[in-house]
Amino acid sequence: MARLDIAIAGELNLDLILYGLPETLAPERELLASDMMLTLGSSSAIVAHNLAALGSRVGFVSCIGEDQFGETALGRLAAARVDVSRVHRRPAPAKTGLTVVLQHNSWRNILTYAGTAFDLRPEDLDLDYLSAAKHFHLSSFYLHRGLRDYLRDLFAYLKSKGLTTSLDPNDDPDDRWDSIDAVLPYVDVFLPNEREGMRIAGTDDFETALARLCERVPLLVVKLGSKGAMARRRAERVTSPALKVDVVDPVGAGDSFDAGFLHQWVRGSDLQRCLATGNLAGALSTTRAGGTEAFRDCAHRDKFFREAASA
Repeated sequence: MARLDIAIAGELNLDLILYGLPETLAPERELLASDMMLTLGSSSAIVAHNLAALGSRVGFVSCIGEDQFGETALGRLAAARVDVSRVHRRPAPAKTGLTVVLQHNSWRNILTYAGTAFDLRPEDLDLDYLSAAKHFHLSSFYLHRGLRDYLRDLFAYLKSKGLTTSLDPNDDPDDRWDSIDAVLPYVDVFLPNEREGMRIAGTDDFETALARLCERVPLLVVKLGSKGAMARRRAERVTSPALKVDVVDPVGAGDSFDAGFLHQWVRGSDLQRCLATGNLAGALSTTRAGGTEAFRDCAHRDKFFREAASA
């Protein structure tokens, strides 16, 4: 019997989110924010945290600096009962990464100092530990500069050990969208959002992108924001609408969707339930600042789920 439901290798950092900023950020001016939040960040860590909050057994492999940001991020994962025994600490001058989110009314700037996110390397991965899971997930494909050339072999190895796999590409800071094709043959569930899917497929037409990506992966799951989500498996096409909620903060909603979807998928649920749980988790995430705060508040989380079930 697998010791873990899901093993994740990825980046670990904090998010500093500033709210109530002017729409135009004038240079050489001291501009005031109306509120702020320092919270667990990074797509990989948000998925891991929220999977554990939903009840999955999660193991996390990463590296951080020997600094306060790293210890805070690690503590948040441990508090959610994520196994962090394989998180490595890098000595100075290495530093844990930080993402600064400048939240405006209907859009945001995302500024990231990657830090140790670039430092995770093949020798940091305990393959026996990863193989002890039922499923392996990776987020932020384009940020893993120390791993990228190894990811094809990693996914192929874990598939050979009987694991299922999933991949969320997230954004490509270089806007090149290359290298991922070598990994996709070993991916069971591919989880881009609408924009990412079209960029990877090399087209501005969504339906064309779907057709191209479905030829590369057995199961394509696309996050559509306020339109919900859809899944394509060969000729099968399943959609699920988004929940209507009062959005406080969209940061981490897509990662929370991944957590909800995978929590059900590893248990053998059908696509409709997987999508619905993904949308539920994504909606919950938006009711608090940051990608994990709504999951940390157990009373709020349980109340949200009860009300959604009775709606």
